[in-house]
Amino acid sequence: MHCMDDYRRALTLTAVLLPLALYSCTEKGSNTAPPPSTDMSPFIRFEYAVYLPSDASVAQLQPMDSVRASLRNHPSLRLAVSLPKEPQDMVVYAHVYQNVKNGYAPPGPESLQYSGHGLGRQQMEALHKSTRALILDFAHPRKDVWAGLRSATQVVDDIARTTNGLVWDEETREVFTPDAWNDRRLAPWTNEIPRISSETIIHMYDAGHSQRAISLGMAKMGLPDLVVEDLAQHSQGEIGNLINLVSQALAEGQAARKTCGFRLALSEIRDAGIREEMMKALKPNSTGVACLTLLPGKWEDGDPHNRLVQLAFDKYPGPDLHARQEAMIDSFFGFADSVHYVKHDDALLAASAEARQQLPALHKALEAFQPGEYLEVKAPFRTESGGNEWMWVEVRRWEGNRISGLLDNEPEAVPGLHAGQEVEVRQEDIFDYLHKFPDKRTEGNKTGMIMKNMQETKKPGTPDFKPIVPPCNVN
Repeated sequence: MHCMDDYRRALTLTAVLLPLALYSCTEKGSNTAPPPSTDMSPFIRFEYAVYLPSDASVAQLQPMDSVRASLRNHPSLRLAVSLPKEPQDMVVYAHVYQNVKNGYAPPGPESLQYSGHGLGRQQMEALHKSTRALILDFAHPRKDVWAGLRSATQVVDDIARTTNGLVWDEETREVFTPDAWNDRRLAPWTNEIPRISSETIIHMYDAGHSQRAISLGMAKMGLPDLVVEDLAQHSQGEIGNLINLVSQALAEGQAARKTCGFRLALSEIRDAGIREEMMKALKPNSTGVACLTLLPGKWEDGDPHNRLVQLAFDKYPGPDLHARQEAMIDSFFGFADSVHYVKHDDALLAASAEARQQLPALHKALEAFQPGEYLEVKAPFRTESGGNEWMWVEVRRWEGNRISGLLDNEPEAVPGLHAGQEVEVRQEDIFDYLHKFPDKRTEGNKTGMIMKNMQETKKPGTPDFKPIVPPCNVN
């Protein structure tokens, strides 16, 4: 909602975190997998584990017996006495880790809020009491990337059900019940290449100076994990989708060339169902095409021990990296906004006064915000005609009277400003706030509710948003 000399409420670009396929050079819509990408490691290794119940009477078989029983259904997967450095076929090295609390402890209750799948109270207690884990290290050459990963997924499913254990994915740092493992990893796998977003997870967190997003789990495909640095909180959904898209593209064989652009084309994804789902989620003016730059990623503490590739947006226009990132998002996913011209009536001013009373408490609470929680404030920006255009600013720093952050709107009549640009505003000028919680709840923006009842108009002659797709120079 766009307000001139009045107020503007952004309609945040809504992205759905779908498991997506992407651009490849094979026949459009084909379910036949292309040859494994040369960007894949020549030899692929990864680790799963099954945390075993402490009550020995629950297990019907000894752990190693369950491994041998499962492998009878997978003759191409060989049980090895050690893990070869350069495997020539599909192998698994299995062993029981005794006393897991001394070196292979499961995640605690706080971590399981984010990394546990299907776990009820009973399963969490069983995980906490577990003293042993069956470790399964898988390895295979690049040519067996999909057969090897599928076999490993099925074997772990068999063992977890036989032993009544809980599955641990070492690469994504997640715990699953057997049913959750099947629902997440096996059920969506209907083509030769899986939905990569079902095999990976994306961590988004405050890196101290900015927000950061990184994938975990790409090592299972012999591919690099992907990083986006310095993203805006309000763009987390779109950035998550972007990482899933590029991950799928790499898995399907698109080369990760670092000397040219990386072109994503939604119309060329291989899976028709996924393509149609994503197209339905796009906003007006979307192109479904993006040109990215792939850079060597910088490893930080806690990152996966894998190659890292940073997704950059330097081919898009804008005065800084945030503006260029926003331009890419608007172009690929689309943009929807409206312009309101409203008067400062008594109801609107009263709602603003009430909002301003909450600012000191919000300032104090800012440092204790949880992951996924953030604050936006509505502030004035001077137009060429001498009026004000009121826009949302995502708060990054709040020192005394000065608030700095990222502009969450595309200005209508303020030359030199772009959505995503770093700006600074004063506390006394704030008209309203919008507090967003990790569970998607919101507080504030009462002025926006009042404005919804006012007539919406668009300034005559205002140009519509025109998405830009820069040349990718793909070789």
